[in-house]
Amino acid sequence: MPYVTGTAPGALPLVGHAWSLTRHPLRFLESLPAYGDLVEIRLGPTPAYVPCHPELLRQVLTDDRTFDKGGPFFDRFRSVLGNGLANCPHAEHRRQRRLIQPAFHRTRLERYGDTIEREIDALTEPWRHGQVVDAFPVLYRFALRTVMRNLFSAHIDPPTADRLQQAFQTALGQVVQRMFTPQFVQRLPLPVNRRYDRALAFVRATVEELITRYRRGGEDHGDLLSMLIAAREDTDGEGGGSVGFDDGEIQDQVIVMLLAGSESVAAVLSWALCLVARHPEVARRLQEEADAVHGGRPSRSADLPHLPCAGRVVTETLRLYPPGWLITRATTAEAKLAGRVLPAGTTVVFSPPVVHRRSDTHHEAERFDPDRWLPERSGELPRGSFVAFGSGARKCIGDTYAMTEAVLALSTIAGRWDISCTPRTDARPAPMAGILYPRRLLLRLTDRT
Repeated sequence: MPYVTGTAPGALPLVGHAWSLTRHPLRFLESLPAYGDLVEIRLGPTPAYVPCHPELLRQVLTDDRTFDKGGPFFDRFRSVLGNGLANCPHAEHRRQRRLIQPAFHRTRLERYGDTIEREIDALTEPWRHGQVVDAFPVLYRFALRTVMRNLFSAHIDPPTADRLQQAFQTALGQVVQRMFTPQFVQRLPLPVNRRYDRALAFVRATVEELITRYRRGGEDHGDLLSMLIAAREDTDGEGGGSVGFDDGEIQDQVIVMLLAGSESVAAVLSWALCLVARHPEVARRLQEEADAVHGGRPSRSADLPHLPCAGRVVTETLRLYPPGWLITRATTAEAKLAGRVLPAGTTVVFSPPVVHRRSDTHHEAERFDPDRWLPERSGELPRGSFVAFGSGARKCIGDTYAMTEAVLALSTIAGRWDISCTPRTDARPAPMAGILYPRRLLLRLTDRT
């Protein structure tokens, strides 16, 4: 089919579309399909191309050799997350994924589910009737505790966990700002730069110490870090030799998992609770399902097949508010996209909201409608129309883990509490954030028991 190319208006000298992207990201991204199927924007002074048509985006995501990880966003992101599975170039990706894949085998996921269940109970047990909860910070601590326990078992003390959480938030909070900040400014001895450097150094030193402790003990603790240390791959195809991750590679994998398993999960849960609070009919159906399946106790992995409504709510939340809202790739060779020739080194933007919010792809795309994910309706969607976890060889390896945690937590909370947004809630996306989460989501709890 013939595709239309265009250019987004409103780029400013030096900063390009930075103001729109950082202050009103969804509004800006939703507007792009009006200018074409492949739209040029500016990330600072750098031109970048956004595939706005599902088929074009599918082409980019499935050809990860040509459209490789890279560009200004990933170059800055790597300063925090290193070269782990989510960030490494094509040449390293297959090996890393093969080594990590056993850590996400079904039997391992069941074990992680036990931790998720305990942490959900610990999250909600202190809540009281009439209490107002600042949702995202609370859910972030819950998700980070959960992923740390699954990564490190019980081998991290609470004070270290708290400091790790604070350092991680400080470092990640500056990623988007640094995307548009000149390199020489980032090297200046400014307080904001010193806080960033200290936070990043603490995260890496803490993870390095944990790796050293595990290697010295030589035990399999049944957690993710033990799996990463033990991961081996035959080098000659006949078992004559094998290689695994070195300590630096393990450190990068751990930091990526900390991000994916904490801030992203917390963001999805926050948006889901916000949407459910504003749609009483959806809340009622969630509660009926929770009452029938787990009746007030924390939901567990075995309940998942019986929680389809909660699953659809999470999926619809991911459609409207995917955590990873702007990811850059770079062409490794000259490529043609939508009939346009892109030279090697061109920045291409992968942005799920652009295709998720197209009205010609999703009926009444602006409306929160979990039932659009009923099998008889979702089967009619075009390829590339839902990419919250990516697609192709680089689809998120932890998608099942993340969905499990979000569905179980949402069902447990809905089963125990009626939730409403207080007047001081500001449900716009937080500005200057690498992950899409609400600015201030204040939820009032009403005990259902």
